[in-house]
Amino acid sequence: MKKVLSLIGVCVTLAGGPALLAQGKSEIIERVIVRVNGEIFTQSELTQRQIDALRDQGKSATTLNQADLDKITPDLLVGAVDDLLLVQRAREMGVKFDDAQFKQYTDKLKKDNKLDDEGLKRELMAQENMTIEQLRQRLERTYMITSVQEHEIGPSMMITQEEQRQYYEQHKDKFMTPATVTLRELYVAIPSVTLSGRELINPADEAASRKKIEDLRDRAAKGEDFTQLVSANSEAPSKSAGGLLPAYNLADLAPALQELIGTLQPGAITAPIKGPKGFQIFRVEARAVPEVRPFVTVRPQVDAAIKSERLEPQTQKLLARLRSQAVIEWKDDRYRDAYQKRMAQN
Repeated sequence: MKKVLSLIGVCVTLAGGPALLAQGKSEIIERVIVRVNGEIFTQSELTQRQIDALRDQGKSATTLNQADLDKITPDLLVGAVDDLLLVQRAREMGVKFDDAQFKQYTDKLKKDNKLDDEGLKRELMAQENMTIEQLRQRLERTYMITSVQEHEIGPSMMITQEEQRQYYEQHKDKFMTPATVTLRELYVAIPSVTLSGRELINPADEAASRKKIEDLRDRAAKGEDFTQLVSANSEAPSKSAGGLLPAYNLADLAPALQELIGTLQPGAITAPIKGPKGFQIFRVEARAVPEVRPFVTVRPQVDAAIKSERLEPQTQKLLARLRSQAVIEWKDDRYRDAYQKRMAQN
């Protein structure tokens, strides 16, 4: 059995050999949207890109509508053609993505997520709706495109220290230390019982725990040592450290806690917070306001930021050259028009 491209170039067919072809018996398994230098981009590939793009926007594939598709599809078509051109250029350069490179990536992925081979397959399908082979295809495409950018654009991306210094001075807001807060916690659990496999809380017990945390907060606010109150009353694992927690970036805290802490200064104590199984209060131990990092410590990040800003326009120049040399054959007028309209807006 072999793949045969249809003569009209619209579909790829799977035929059972010359005899079946002579009888006109073939099964359409794919629809071609465009050929770029003879290489095809298909309807199923576009559909997958549409699903991925909508998922990145927080939308479900089950809620697809035509308005969403009309909005995102032109950019996806441009990206698909550009990807084919860059991958083809990589092949011309002799770039290859081999089994060893793929194994190195998947081994790290499995190690970081504590998965075996089967577990990785399950997680890919569950989280990304992706097979191992599709993962490899994406990694290979990314690797080859990056290789082309490094080869074709890299030599023009040499950046002097003076350019780095100027960028740093003009974009200091990008190189700030984060705002952090250090807290001590005091936690009071709400007693519960388990009946028929369900964890239940008695309203009276919840009220008693609430009163206890409120009384403890009042005592702390009146000057009692917070660390001693933690040692005598807290039921959190942090009790052994006097309730002390590591410094947190404010941006990483839950929105409700960010709002509660607000602009509280060191020594201030929050109002009680109710969680699923108990109540907490926090004492602000320290705050750190954002500061500009010294140039010498962020020079690599400055260099990377400049290259990142220059990469896209330089890549577009490369793509303009590749497009001018390419044979692009559209097999669907609707998609061709969407592509051309989007290109005209660039």
